Amino acid sequence: MASGKIGVSTKDLFPIIKKFLYSDHDIFLREIVSNAVDACQKLKVVSTSSDFNGELGDLKVEVKLDPKEKTLTVSDNGIGMTGDEVEKYINQIAFSGAEEFLEKHKNDGATIIGHFGMGFYSAFMVSDKVEIVTKSYKEGAQAVHWSCTGDPEYTLEEAKKETRGTDIIMHISEEEKEFLEKNRIETLLQKYCKFLPIPVIFGKKTEWKDGKEQDTDEDNQINDTTPAWVKKPADLKDEDYEAFYNKLYPGADKPLFNIHLNVDYPFTLTGILYFPKIKNNIDVNRNKIQLYCNQVFVTDSVEGIVPDFLTLLHGVIDSPDIPLNVSRSYLQSDSNVKKISSHITKKVADRLEEIFKNERPTFEEKWDDLKIFIEYGILTDEKFAERSDKFALLKNVDGKYFTFEEYKKLIEKEQTDKDGNLIYLYATDKATQYTFIEAAKAKGYDVLMMDGQLDTPFMNQKEQKWEKSRFTRVDADVIDKLIVKDNAPELTLTTNEKSDLEEVFRSQTPTTDSKKTYTVSVEALGEDALPVIVTQNEWMRRMKEMSNLQAGMSFYGEMPDSYNIVVNGNHPLVNKVLGGLQPVIKEKIEPIREEISKLESRRDELNKEKSGKKDEDVPQSVKDELESVNSSLNEKRSERTSALTAFGKDNELVSQLIDLALLSNNMLTGADLTKFIKRSISMMK
Repeated sequence: MASGKIGVSTKDLFPIIKKFLYSDHDIFLREIVSNAVDACQKLKVVSTSSDFNGELGDLKVEVKLDPKEKTLTVSDNGIGMTGDEVEKYINQIAFSGAEEFLEKHKNDGATIIGHFGMGFYSAFMVSDKVEIVTKSYKEGAQAVHWSCTGDPEYTLEEAKKETRGTDIIMHISEEEKEFLEKNRIETLLQKYCKFLPIPVIFGKKTEWKDGKEQDTDEDNQINDTTPAWVKKPADLKDEDYEAFYNKLYPGADKPLFNIHLNVDYPFTLTGILYFPKIKNNIDVNRNKIQLYCNQVFVTDSVEGIVPDFLTLLHGVIDSPDIPLNVSRSYLQSDSNVKKISSHITKKVADRLEEIFKNERPTFEEKWDDLKIFIEYGILTDEKFAERSDKFALLKNVDGKYFTFEEYKKLIEKEQTDKDGNLIYLYATDKATQYTFIEAAKAKGYDVLMMDGQLDTPFMNQKEQKWEKSRFTRVDADVIDKLIVKDNAPELTLTTNEKSDLEEVFRSQTPTTDSKKTYTVSVEALGEDALPVIVTQNEWMRRMKEMSNLQAGMSFYGEMPDSYNIVVNGNHPLVNKVLGGLQPVIKEKIEPIREEISKLESRRDELNKEKSGKKDEDVPQSVKDELESVNSSLNEKRSERTSALTAFGKDNELVSQLIDLALLSNNMLTGADLTKFIKRSISMMK
């Protein structure tokens, strides 16, 4: 029997191991099982050399639970250790046996998982005591027993063990007793070990018999030792990829496409990534990529490790260059991880471009599901954005798809305004914006469908990048003002008639919803255009939409929706309203307007008399008269507004025209809709 002190530099190292070595205590099981797999893989390697004369047999790792004894044991029939190797690799913390082994077998040792020597000591995070019983594969080797209670003191003595391999016996502490529960251990094995390359056995398979669950004679193998990503793409069919996806995400919708990664330079990388069907919500679909190192699970919290938009993908990435490290911040800063991340971005773009070129009809068919992913990449990754020009699409309201360049060529002749700006018209709801879409089509314009979660920031970005280009929603203004041409219609009304009509129609603007505000303008539209149209300011609406995506813009989200009621001053029905207004104008408005004109003239004379003088040099009589004139002006203007408002409020045609415009925008509901229906019936009698 031998005894001694573990080679550590300070007695405080064990508390650090127990509390801070890993962020999650449950990761100890991954480390211990991975070491056992390593031992089996090492034996495979040495079996090809003259150092090994025995039989490999069925290499496997067994996990055994004994709640009564409060132990959890991980056993393997791998390479084992001699007493000297225990002294070297166990008692000298952070001396990695894997590193030395890799150096010796650098041409054939790529499957060795461990890259640092701390993994074994993770057992002390959950154990009061850890024992090792091990026997080397070497001929004539003596089995040894190592024991430690979580301090630098250990014992090492000869032991009896018939077969080669290693048993790690963990005496689980009281505060970590959850790791003595069968379901808990099985869950962890499924999480960390389900694709390890050596069979991992945990008890026996069960069956329902005689009204209860009973063990069978068949081993319960936790893992699939040859998952799809370690196979050659040529050996897999579409149904194999789908079956593997179902294994990763049971019950999930069928994915759109997959990318099989198989890289051996400048780093080693394998894996399969899937484009899932994304329900229009980014957050719930994050963190579905699983990172592995030689089939050992590392993490599924990939934000900050891969580009943000790639977190929407599902699947597996496996590389020996991804460190088996517990700290995600370490992973994020690791140079190999950054290189891998950049390469995956390139492979994703290449695959999308390949599918688009070779299977465009299929690509277009799936575009509505791919769109949010690709737009997210365009918005968050400059390199991906550059490459996406080759396959990103725009869809119009008729369901046709175009690349950016194709669409530009389609619209540049008709949709370039008089200042040389290319106007991309778009709709967000075909039903409610139908009237505006049809008005645009009547002009020979094309309208895009932009109803996605990220369309607003996407359009904002493209407006900054595409020279002299602007996106405008088709209901943001009347069609002749959306794309202003040199031959725009002219208003046939006088200035006074335009002003009077604005007051009349303003009297009927809705006031029941405090979350909506309305302005009124009389515009020059064609006689064939609608008499009244409701539009929404493009800039303000976009700011409100962006407020839903960016917390710093919440101010805009609190503001009411702003609409403009546009009255077509050239429409016969509007002229009919104006005709009905003439008696009021003649009897009330013109006398008021004459008085206003006289008052304005006198105000101008008084202001001219004040001009260039200091306040104290202006006669008080001038000041008093100017105040009186301004007061009279306000009164007369108020009288004019009151007279026009009174006419407008009693005018059924004005009410009907405004309600029709609101109805066409799906903005007429409740009591207002009922009132409109009754009025319509009354007007038809």
